[in-house]
Amino acid sequence: MQEFLANYMPMKFGTPLTNKLNKIDKQGRHYWEREDTKDKPFVIAVADFHKQAERHQLGSMTYTQSALWPYLYGHRVDWEIVDGELRTSAVPNPTHKYGQKEIPSGFFDLPGSEHVSAVLFSNAGTISKFDRIGVTAGFGAPSHKYYRFGYRFNPDPNATIGIPFSVDVSDPNYEEGWSDELQIFHNPNARIPLSHDWLSGLTQFYFDASGNQFSLIPDHHVWSSGTMLVRITDDEEG
Repeated sequence: MQEFLANYMPMKFGTPLTNKLNKIDKQGRHYWEREDTKDKPFVIAVADFHKQAERHQLGSMTYTQSALWPYLYGHRVDWEIVDGELRTSAVPNPTHKYGQKEIPSGFFDLPGSEHVSAVLFSNAGTISKFDRIGVTAGFGAPSHKYYRFGYRFNPDPNATIGIPFSVDVSDPNYEEGWSDELQIFHNPNARIPLSHDWLSGLTQFYFDASGNQFSLIPDHHVWSSGTMLVRITDDEEG
């Protein structure tokens, strides 16, 4: 799994991202060269649907997001616990190699990528998300229960894993926003940077002018989750 996330998944993310970067219309224009889009921030949204959830396995979008950051920025993050404190370091990662294939790392360093302001990622762009939002709006199906489980952001500076949670979505006190799972990766080389207040309530990653990496993570952010739908039946039918 470590090899899969470190090398194979960056290739999976890299293919659609570079395709969008290099795409031209019939007039030979890139997205940022067209009259209706030029001189505006250009954001590419990506999600991983390559493996759907099965009976005993989670869908790929719940666990492959750790491969996106290293590919976009050309660095991996190593960490260790020293005297009870978490220490991290960004290590350059020039390529990703899996089997006989090898690609350069660092999407934001590719020629032309300065026209991409940011990359937007979601780990919850599925029917389950729409189901849960519908339930919170009062449109839950009769005789059904909706349960959600996963990991939320852990504000502990020494945390290496999110806070596990399990909730009943049908509970009247349950709350969920459309941006709870969104992550946006700002391009440090962007010709037209995207403002950090463009969207509210989502997790943001960026580098400052000195090359230091920063994260803005709201407390409600969900790193990954699954949803279980239960249909309640009577004794005779059961």
